[in-house]
Amino acid sequence: MIPPGPAQAAGGLAAALRERSLLGLSAQGFHKIAYSEWGDPEAPRTLICVHGLTRNRHDFDPLCRGLSAAFRIACPDMVGRGGSDWLKDPDGYGYPQYLSDMNALIARLGVEEVDWLGTSMGGLIGMMLAAQPGTPVRRLIVNDVGPFIPKAALERIAGYVGKDPRFPDLAAAEAYFREVHAPFGRLSDAQWQHLTRQGVSRDESGEGGFRLRYDPGIGKVFTDAPPEDVDLWGLWERIACPVLVLRGAESDLLPAEIAQEMTRRGPRASLVEFPDCGHAPALMDEAQTSVVRDWLAEGKVPSPSQD
Repeated sequence: MIPPGPAQAAGGLAAALRERSLLGLSAQGFHKIAYSEWGDPEAPRTLICVHGLTRNRHDFDPLCRGLSAAFRIACPDMVGRGGSDWLKDPDGYGYPQYLSDMNALIARLGVEEVDWLGTSMGGLIGMMLAAQPGTPVRRLIVNDVGPFIPKAALERIAGYVGKDPRFPDLAAAEAYFREVHAPFGRLSDAQWQHLTRQGVSRDESGEGGFRLRYDPGIGKVFTDAPPEDVDLWGLWERIACPVLVLRGAESDLLPAEIAQEMTRRGPRASLVEFPDCGHAPALMDEAQTSVVRDWLAEGKVPSPSQD
């Protein structure tokens, strides 16, 4: 079991959400990285949760509420998303910058070790950090991503990432989210509304309404060159920490055969598949969050509910 931190032991409230920021550095200067912090700052374990390509830190709000009694949790908005700054040069959006920013976040948190949960892009960042000599990543959870990404899945993502649609109201924005992110699974109306509210911002161009809460420049990598298969097996082989792989049973980005191979190569990950979703499981219901909680706490890998 994970022992309680001082605030829990003293009966203090540890689940309160704290909004924070730090500075990252790119070739064009400094930029703000917004992050949410949950739980007791003195908790014995620190968990970092990183979102997917077009998403933001609030995807993890339901998960954090359930884990904050045992963990200090930091959820950043990667640069160009959510409350973080946009880069002046969109060519800077890439994994070297993301790794640098996350190293700065770990330094800000002041801990020697972290557990890492990453969805899609966030999982790739976690894999890259975990593969480094002397890594601070103690345990790694990758949500619906692996060391081989098929070209077809990247072509699907290229069809919407970097677009800059405008919505007259939140209802129109929610309809867009339900269509584009349908593979997230069978979410409740309240969950779709949460993703929508946190995924858009007021359009300040004078036209009114709402726009997506990310820099369209993050899609430049998809327009610079046509998508191709991505092979990172060499990276995977260098990971030595315990790894849990989560997969949507209908995922096109993490094919079933790749997920199975991840259990046999490199860190020989544990694998859990969730029914009725594709790329990527939203980690918003109890069947999914309990898998994360139990594995982080005791290394248990229960089977998710089939209901």
